[in-house]
Amino acid sequence: MELFWPYLIAEYQTWLERAALLVAVLILISSIDDLFIDAWFWTRETWRTLTVKRKYKPLSAEQLRARTEQPMAIMVPAWLESDVIAAMLESMVSVLEYRNYVVFVGTYVNDSATIGEVDRMLRRFKQLVRVEVPHPGPTCKADCLNWIVQAILHHEKRTGVQFAGMVLHDSEDVLHPLELKFFNYLLPRKDLIQIPVVSLDRDWFEMVAGTYMDEFAEWHAKDLVVRESLAGVVPSAGVGTCFSRRALMTLAAETDNQPFNTDTLTEDYDIGERLSRAGMTSIFARFPVEFSTRRRFLFNFGPEREVRIRMPLCVREYFPNSFRAAYRQKARWTVGIGLQSWQQIGWTGSLAARYLLFRDRKGIFTQFINIAGYLIAFNLVAFYFLAVAGVWYIRYPPLFEPDSVFAWLLVANAIALALRAVQRFYFVARIYGWEHGLLSIPRMIVANFVNFMAAARAWKLFIGHLLFGTRIAWDKTAHDFPSEEVLEKRRRRLGELLTSWQVVDEGRLSAALEEQSRRDLPLGRILVINGWLDEETLAEAIAVQAGLGRMALTADLLGAHAGDLPLDDAVRYRVLAAGRSEDGRIVLATASPLRPQPLADLTASLGHEPVQVIARESEIAAGLRVLRGDETALDEVATGRTMPLLGDVLIEHRLIDRAAFDKAMALYRPEQHGRIGDFLVQAGVLSAASLAEALTLQQRAAA
Repeated sequence: MELFWPYLIAEYQTWLERAALLVAVLILISSIDDLFIDAWFWTRETWRTLTVKRKYKPLSAEQLRARTEQPMAIMVPAWLESDVIAAMLESMVSVLEYRNYVVFVGTYVNDSATIGEVDRMLRRFKQLVRVEVPHPGPTCKADCLNWIVQAILHHEKRTGVQFAGMVLHDSEDVLHPLELKFFNYLLPRKDLIQIPVVSLDRDWFEMVAGTYMDEFAEWHAKDLVVRESLAGVVPSAGVGTCFSRRALMTLAAETDNQPFNTDTLTEDYDIGERLSRAGMTSIFARFPVEFSTRRRFLFNFGPEREVRIRMPLCVREYFPNSFRAAYRQKARWTVGIGLQSWQQIGWTGSLAARYLLFRDRKGIFTQFINIAGYLIAFNLVAFYFLAVAGVWYIRYPPLFEPDSVFAWLLVANAIALALRAVQRFYFVARIYGWEHGLLSIPRMIVANFVNFMAAARAWKLFIGHLLFGTRIAWDKTAHDFPSEEVLEKRRRRLGELLTSWQVVDEGRLSAALEEQSRRDLPLGRILVINGWLDEETLAEAIAVQAGLGRMALTADLLGAHAGDLPLDDAVRYRVLAAGRSEDGRIVLATASPLRPQPLADLTASLGHEPVQVIARESEIAAGLRVLRGDETALDEVATGRTMPLLGDVLIEHRLIDRAAFDKAMALYRPEQHGRIGDFLVQAGVLSAASLAEALTLQQRAAA
């Protein structure tokens, strides 16, 4: 027995070498597939550079803007997206250079948090429609999209307006301002328009998220281009996809008004194949634009600079950085593209189409081969070092002779790997810089392990579904949204913000600005008085413009914090103590951001700078009455029968000058002077007749 075990280990080493030979052959076959795609792409690029690009002038942004806007619908399915959906919608509406569109957001009845966020955005954006999926989630993304399509058809029937295109987006997408202009230019000539998808910049140490940067940079710059030119088939990426009305209506007619396939987890991939079989025209469209971003150089150790990048118009988003979240997301893609499509579509189409199906599906096997290669290589390297150290010397004749077939296989695979690394570096570096280009090479190993786990989970889910009927549901991926993108859009005037939200048209804004020049009233107040804007939307706009939070006030909340702020200060500055921040500072509710002097006065009085939040003007007025004993004042806000503050009535109807009123209020003490009206008369800044008129107007406004 003492002599037997060394020969067992030697036999194990020999089997490792045989397995290595098999793996090397399989890797070479897969590499030949990749090299064919490379050769096709670079040959095509060279030919187009010498011919097409010399003959035709590139499309310009002016040409996009010159085309008449057709009605467009944007579809956003949302399940458990309360943390990002509001920011995404705000960013979308703020950046798009388009007016003639409606956003349809699909939510589930058992997702109250997302419903609340979408409903909050409904009060801001008049071009937003929330679509309720009538059964609990999660089901699948296709199911949510089918309900959105039903809502779009109902909207068309109700308004008499037919949408020329329907655009698919997710709740983490960052859009380019010209996106809808570009789709509008290509419609109705194209039935499926797909623009590139890329990851937003990640830090150098975010290795898992970095794999998405690498893969999408290469796939959407090379592989999809080859797919379109080779077979004329463009799969939807699930975001940044525009369907012509003809395309979706054709599919809806075939499937009882359910154009998206609910039997697959990758309805986007499926619909691209079905449109191709239906004879629809699809295009992977690239339109060069400039992006501006800030980057720290030398792997984040160098200075931060603003960088302008010229690249195709695309959708950008953050992808997961957690290993578990990444492989679970990719498992969903693998189930739909590699397994369910095989089951449902089979091997149909032209030779080129079938080749691309093979390329899409080979990953369900090759991911295991890659990891097997790592394990075999680790074992063989360990044997080599043991032999060099003289620790282990018993073995059978090796298969790895210098001039053997295996040696040549290794050389061929090494060359193929080098070509893969060079191209990965090229495509990543031209978007993210040379640092990420270099990092993309070690990240190829990280990606192999992520994809291996994704393939293993995909097989587990699919086999469980086949054997036990286990439902494959929407596997939720946590999303991040770049809040700094939204904050940049807040730096604009209130009027510009309201018109960008399409809640006030240019004509009414101009009229309000003209009236503001004649009257000493805020612009928002004039819009509300004239019935051109509701108070809730105004409060949202003020909060967004100032970058402050929003708050709804209750009598219990004000009562609990009544002692945090002297009543004199509350009345004088029209603020209400409404809580404490995490660091212990007092939270003050106000209808508009405090000006520098009142803020300085309150800071001195409280001993720290308060945290400001925005509440509706009527809530502030009613809240001040609550503090003076009228406990039901806030209940009237919900009915719309709120009594405006006397000072607002006096200024609004020009019964008192604002400067004189502010000067008098600086001296006013509620406990000492009693009612404000009587104090103003006694101070000589208001006549008794004007007070009587103001009180009548105040009662009339409340009624």
